[in-house]
Amino acid sequence: MWFFSRAFPIFYTFALEIQNLMFQEIERKFIVCGDFKAEAFQVTPIIQGYLSHKPSVRVRIRGNSGYLTIKGPVSKSGISRFEWEKEITVDEALALLELAEPGRIDKTRYLVKNTDGKHTWEVDEFHGDNEGLVMAEIELADENEPFDKPDWIGEEVTGDPRYYNSALKNRPFKTWK
Repeated sequence: MWFFSRAFPIFYTFALEIQNLMFQEIERKFIVCGDFKAEAFQVTPIIQGYLSHKPSVRVRIRGNSGYLTIKGPVSKSGISRFEWEKEITVDEALALLELAEPGRIDKTRYLVKNTDGKHTWEVDEFHGDNEGLVMAEIELADENEPFDKPDWIGEEVTGDPRYYNSALKNRPFKTWK
């Protein structure tokens, strides 16, 4: 019994650390300032809404699939955060979108292979109230992982809360000017 009472907290803490790594999203975000569309290998429409902000609970329809995503607070660096995502049916996503807070995000996502051959850029061209905003994200294995930046990548906006999708629904890009 002594061993279990001493060892369990260590194993439990270790299991939580592994779980956090499994659900860790590490990404960098940039403004797009050039033409990238000819390089895209996939183009998908996305519509999304939010059920909650703390934590961020998002409902999304991407192409012919639905998703429910929970995101935790952003790290101090602004690069990583907890993320859990579950695929759901489009009918379930549509029903949940009816419960969403006011404001939706409407965008087209372009997937573009990076020149390093290891990464894929997710380039989002926003529509509606966020028309004119085009951002690119790259997911990394760790916060310091190196990656190539194509010529069409501009200013880095990682960690700038104005560029979070959840913020864009409340304060759309067209109101920034």
